[in-house]
Amino acid sequence: MSREHALDDWYPVADTVLPQIRATRLLDTDLSVAWDGETASVTGPDGTAYPAEIRFDHVWTCLGPAPRPLFGIEEADQPGRRRVPCGGVRVRCSPLRAVENFLDIAHFPYVHTGILGAEPHTEVFPYEVKIREEVDEVWATKVSFYQPQAAKSAGGATDIRYEYRVPHPMAAVLYKTCPPRPSEWDVIAIFVQPVSETVCIAWPWMALFDDTSSQAELVQFQQEIFLQDRSILENQIPAGLPLDPRMEIPTRADLTSVAYRRWLKRRGALYGALTEAE
Repeated sequence: MSREHALDDWYPVADTVLPQIRATRLLDTDLSVAWDGETASVTGPDGTAYPAEIRFDHVWTCLGPAPRPLFGIEEADQPGRRRVPCGGVRVRCSPLRAVENFLDIAHFPYVHTGILGAEPHTEVFPYEVKIREEVDEVWATKVSFYQPQAAKSAGGATDIRYEYRVPHPMAAVLYKTCPPRPSEWDVIAIFVQPVSETVCIAWPWMALFDDTSSQAELVQFQQEIFLQDRSILENQIPAGLPLDPRMEIPTRADLTSVAYRRWLKRRGALYGALTEAE
């Protein structure tokens, strides 16, 4: 049942940095993706053609008969922003685990030491989390955290403001303080391609104001952070994301995770999840 529900969502299957033809896998289905710089196509092993849409510098597809609308990110088209697709990173974990890790603030000082966090600055200050019913999204607001280097463009350590948005079971968007333009937000997203329930490809993407860093430097900065996460993700037990509150005990810092898991269960988005304690 969990796979059938997942079929009607859109997922990234390639980026649009260069023309390419690639074999990949989505929701346990083999696919061929072709991108020629202008148009994209996605086909199955039996020749079935699936819809293809270009959004946020990636090729997206949907395998189901009744595609749900794909979310938007207003800042993607804002003049002056650098759009930075960061390539795909294959991870041996539930695709839902990859999204939840992106939402986790508490691990910054321990996993991303010297970049997104540092001891003894480990406290997660109170913040607000809400499921916004009018758009059916999870939002965390009024988040702040001390960071030694919040972005490639950051000149030094500072307290950073955050807002997290979950518009899709396997995608999350982070809005954070933009060092060169304090009145704007930097936008960092993770789009997750569920290869199977225990393997995924994460496609980090950014929309930034940064006039000094090269594209390669921006990609390297983001990939360094995600590769630090990969070793943690691949060693989490169980592999699936538990939705039963008896399986993992949350702390005050886990409010976003708790809301995300509740939202997934309510939506029936169970692909990659564990629904009962084992």
